[in-house]
Amino acid sequence: MNPNPLLGGLTPQQFLADYWHKKPLLIRGALKDVGPEIDLAWLSRLAQQDDVESRLIECKSGRWSIESGPFRPGRLRKLPGTDWTLLVQNVNHHLPHIADILWRFDFIPYARLDDLMVSYAPPGGTVGPHFDSYDVFLLQVGGPKRWQIAAQDDMELVEGAPLKILKDFKAEEEYILEHGDMLYLPPRYAHYGVALEPGMTYSVGFRAPSAQELATQFLVYLQDRLCLEGMYADPGLAWQAEPAKIGESMVDQVLDTLKRIDWKREDVADFLGHYLTDPKAHVFFDGAEDELDAEAFAEAARGRGISLDLKSLILYRDGAFYCNGEKLEVEGDDVALWQQLANRRCIDGDSLSGSMLEMLYEGWQIGYWHLQGAVAQ
Repeated sequence: MNPNPLLGGLTPQQFLADYWHKKPLLIRGALKDVGPEIDLAWLSRLAQQDDVESRLIECKSGRWSIESGPFRPGRLRKLPGTDWTLLVQNVNHHLPHIADILWRFDFIPYARLDDLMVSYAPPGGTVGPHFDSYDVFLLQVGGPKRWQIAAQDDMELVEGAPLKILKDFKAEEEYILEHGDMLYLPPRYAHYGVALEPGMTYSVGFRAPSAQELATQFLVYLQDRLCLEGMYADPGLAWQAEPAKIGESMVDQVLDTLKRIDWKREDVADFLGHYLTDPKAHVFFDGAEDELDAEAFAEAARGRGISLDLKSLILYRDGAFYCNGEKLEVEGDDVALWQQLANRRCIDGDSLSGSMLEMLYEGWQIGYWHLQGAVAQ
């Protein structure tokens, strides 16, 4: 595999073997051409929307505060010239050129890729010394930012702070990131960034669900698919002197019933397909505005091709495909075509089969994908 400019000339294999989950990597000039500029005014308008996750963090005289959006326009206009940070999640859902940056990180499986968050800060803006539980790439856009990092074991937090601020951060390395520079940090690596001039950080984050989250969601998945026959019965019930006591025979019988709950490798794979593609609670899709019947849509799709909506994700395993929490019933002859759409997030019209067009028409009506050149904003 060829070296990747995003990785400072390393190949993906080299990066995964030597850095991923292991140690930081500073990449100078990783990505200077980030497309059209996102200014504070645009980011502020996004932070005012109900379907957008945003936060405002300030530090005044050593006291931290955090507010969650959506924000009133007047609140953001009153911000001072220093010492605050506005963070907006999933900007890749709203701007195609930001989504393009996110999908350049395809040397990591899409099942792990989460979102691209944009944070804007004037001089002094910071979210304090902290650590993330997931891998992150920090791309500097605009003015410079000072980053201090440390591989410390002391993760004690400031008591009573509204943020997870490290109580005793001890910097081991320091870098000034200019426009286009990027810093990779593995999970739980302490870092502290402070804006030196007005600028933005594009944070590419990765999904790292906790064991508790996975177990809980898998049990939710199972409860919709369990079908255990029979019901509790005790024809041999014996009299007991203490009627309020839960008898051992009842415990044994229920234990035997629960032992009948079973799952296989394919069940886990199917669960992951649904779980990993399920949109977050604030994500909604807008159906197609054009009034096309199936025949007219097929003609348009063959001429223009199809692109996934910015909020859509397709994952697959063998011939099983999942899109936005749903399993797709894909024809065997169409597997390679759907794999192409999942991996490239678009497909040319001359590649489409008749059976694929039928399914594409249904998803197009919902808003899961669009005719190329008509991506929903």
